[in-house]
Amino acid sequence: MGKKKLIIIIASLVAVLGIGAVVLFVVLKDKGYRLLKVYEVEGDASVTREGIGKIDPYNNMVLESGDVISLVTGKMCLKADDDKYIYLEEGTELVLNASGDSENSKTVIELRSGAITNDIQNKLSEDSVYDVNTPNSTMSVRGTMFRVAVYEINGVKYTKVTTFEGTVVTRLVYKDGTVAEEEVAIEKGKEVIIYEDGTTTDYVSEPRDIDFSEIPDSVLGIVRDAQNDGRDVALLEGDAVVTFTYKGAVFATQYVQKGEKAVRPSLQPAETGDWKYDFDQPVTEDLTIEWE
Repeated sequence: MGKKKLIIIIASLVAVLGIGAVVLFVVLKDKGYRLLKVYEVEGDASVTREGIGKIDPYNNMVLESGDVISLVTGKMCLKADDDKYIYLEEGTELVLNASGDSENSKTVIELRSGAITNDIQNKLSEDSVYDVNTPNSTMSVRGTMFRVAVYEINGVKYTKVTTFEGTVVTRLVYKDGTVAEEEVAIEKGKEVIIYEDGTTTDYVSEPRDIDFSEIPDSVLGIVRDAQNDGRDVALLEGDAVVTFTYKGAVFATQYVQKGEKAVRPSLQPAETGDWKYDFDQPVTEDLTIEWE
């Protein structure tokens, strides 16, 4: 009888622990804890963590708030939650600060040097924050794709903000650390340059059209991928619009750099037929390709 009683007690404990584990899993899942990680890295890069020092980053490495992330050469992309991507360019160093949960998140990036392209693919919740701070400015977004570059020429510090999608709101940060109350909105297709020369912090000019000739090829590739995914991003200069139609309706759209080739869509609108086009032919202008 004693052995039977002991078995019943053990079975009861296992059941309770199992239920507890399920409850804990559900609670954590509902809480939506944030995931910060190195999405992709290749080249000379490092992550410096307080109390540990420098760490060699690797794909899918989990990051912590406060990590200092540096890319000397190569490429690197960070991922926050499931829909926020931060692409680092060579010579970039930043501090990643993140708190909250995936639904109500606070992400603050301190860009110390170099340039980053931020791709926030879903609109933030009302209680969420996504800010990028530089030595002379701060910018906030709700959901957009934009690039921020910091550099120095003859002792003058510059910040260049380029908006590919949505709107970025900027404010000046003065040398004493105070932040201007006035906001300047940088709309899709526009960019602005901010300077600080030791005595004055101001905008070089009003927001102007993006000069795509100054955008690195790696960033142009990110924007072009977004275009081909159907997102409402600024059209790249030199791109041709290739429209695929089926029975008079638009089936797909591609943005192709002039001189390059269009790509056959991965899906087809019907079981029989084909696209009436030679895909080995370079694209030189906007065109429409029909399914027959």
